[in-house]
Amino acid sequence: MRQNPSFAMTDLTELRRVIEQHPWATLVSNAEDGLVSSQYIVLLDEERDDLTVVGHVGRPDDLIHGLGERELLIVMQGPHGYISPGWYGDVAAVPTWNYVAVHLSGVPEILSAEENLRVLERMVDVFEGRMPNPRGMWTLPNDETFVRRLAAGTTGFRLTPTKVVAKRKLSQNKPIATVENILEQLEGTGPYANAELAAEMRRAHEVRKERLP
Repeated sequence: MRQNPSFAMTDLTELRRVIEQHPWATLVSNAEDGLVSSQYIVLLDEERDDLTVVGHVGRPDDLIHGLGERELLIVMQGPHGYISPGWYGDVAAVPTWNYVAVHLSGVPEILSAEENLRVLERMVDVFEGRMPNPRGMWTLPNDETFVRRLAAGTTGFRLTPTKVVAKRKLSQNKPIATVENILEQLEGTGPYANAELAAEMRRAHEVRKERLP
């Protein structure tokens, strides 16, 4: 992802927030037959306070990606959406797309079977915890044989990134009045209304306002 200083994300707390809120990731590696990608859940490692993430892939994706042997790129996509040139006012303009993305890359560590099982348990708990009647991985009618058989079909990993490229392109290069108009459109009821993107833009522009002289 090409970086632009105006749009760079560097704050660790913000990066962790985006990763935590958008765990559905794309995994990319340069395999023996060329580029390969897969989609899986990744979570921040709860035992670390950096950008280390844990996850799993189903077999044989571990072999296809050469997991643990070569570099893996993990892409997290945050809120994104269309921005109409009509929202800029009476100026020359073209359409664009605002977005938030975090790219982590490095060679992942393969987890032991027990570590992988703990990560799988946590993944289930993270998402089931929002349900009115959560079904944990060990909740009946699941039994140990069932759970361990499923876990054996996966390979867990931990990735501490050696390279981080993160970007939030949210009209930071536009005048404040233009940004406010874009926000009004995104928070409205038009065909490109996007409350989630608007909320992310407001976060970025509050920081921008604080830095203005």
